Amino acid sequence: MDPRPAFPRLTGTADVSVRPAVAADAAEVARVQGDTWRTAYADVLPPAALEGWDAAAAEAAWRAAITAPPTAAHGVLVALDDGRVVGFAAFGPAELSDGEQPHPAGPTTELAVLLVEPRWGRRGHGSRLLAAVADLAAGTGAARLTAWVPEADRVTAGFLESAGWDRDGRARTLDAAGVPLREVRWHTLLGGDA
Repeated sequence: MDPRPAFPRLTGTADVSVRPAVAADAAEVARVQGDTWRTAYADVLPPAALEGWDAAAAEAAWRAAITAPPTAAHGVLVALDDGRVVGFAAFGPAELSDGEQPHPAGPTTELAVLLVEPRWGRRGHGSRLLAAVADLAAGTGAARLTAWVPEADRVTAGFLESAGWDRDGRARTLDAAGVPLREVRWHTLLGGDA
């Protein structure tokens, strides 16, 4: 028996949907990531990170994430429009930052990435992906969702804010191809206020 929670039944048309990713989706997930980073994230990510994009390595990494997730609480979802992969989301149990205590509300699931190709934006794909991640996380017992967002990424910040998320006060700096990339953490409680 599969220990992962059953995928929630979503409403909508057959032409627009969200489903768990399968191995055959890995190339499309990598394509969506590369295309979105090069267009929507050109002002957010350092040029060296974009120039060093390796589509084959990304496809292999996504295939592994899809077919052999580290735990049953990890997952990758794809958004479809007329059968075409136009976006995706990946999630899993959140890791605590140095000195951080577990959240009092309960376990936390981290939204590792949620991307929709810009040309498919504003059609509800991001909202459907976010809702599906929330449903699946709640099904594993998570009480809270978090996501690390580049501080300069106003689009994702606005999207999360419109969905009821808020900054939780944590920040980190990553090395993005030799350039510091500051991220802030956003969060929301499942079934409640942030």
